[in-house]
Amino acid sequence: MARRGPHNPVVSVLACACLALTLQSRRPSVAQRIVAEARTQVRESATYDPSYVRLAYPMGDLPRDRGVCTDVVVRCLRAVGRDLQSLIHQDMKTRFATYPRRGKRPDPNIDHRRVPNQTHFLRKFGRSLPLDLTDETKGDWRPGDLVYWKLDSGLDHAGVLTDARGTSGWPMVVHNLSRTTEEDCLTRWRVIGHFRYP
Repeated sequence: MARRGPHNPVVSVLACACLALTLQSRRPSVAQRIVAEARTQVRESATYDPSYVRLAYPMGDLPRDRGVCTDVVVRCLRAVGRDLQSLIHQDMKTRFATYPRRGKRPDPNIDHRRVPNQTHFLRKFGRSLPLDLTDETKGDWRPGDLVYWKLDSGLDHAGVLTDARGTSGWPMVVHNLSRTTEEDCLTRWRVIGHFRYP
């Protein structure tokens, strides 16, 4: 029988730690996974469809060729293990009266697809970031951030920042006003919310 050399536990622990760091460095970051999912939605080019639809629960979704601006956000966060449908529904069950858009009871089919409810949830559980679009705040606008606007029409809108820069010098945004697209539109409307989540 061959003889083994003495086992050194310190070397073994260091080797495992080095392997874990190597594997971790190869895994895309949360922001990269959010941006990748946003770009997948651009390729799928979902048509804007605000219809009320009965969804499975949890992880319920419309067919991927349909949706609205908030569905872009929902799908991006699911790519990093955060199901807004379930998270918002569970929070509404305990804090229903605090949510701005609600019916007579929590509804997992629609509540998470409403901009005011998403921003309300993100103010509590996400990281609120500057709303100003100035040279001083440019570094605060990062890939994977969630942005919410008030359109000129008065309607609310949502999008996800990507890692590309537009000719404006600001990050491009994936959003859906008619079809899911990536545009240089961050400064086009009044920003009412800017979050990083998770």
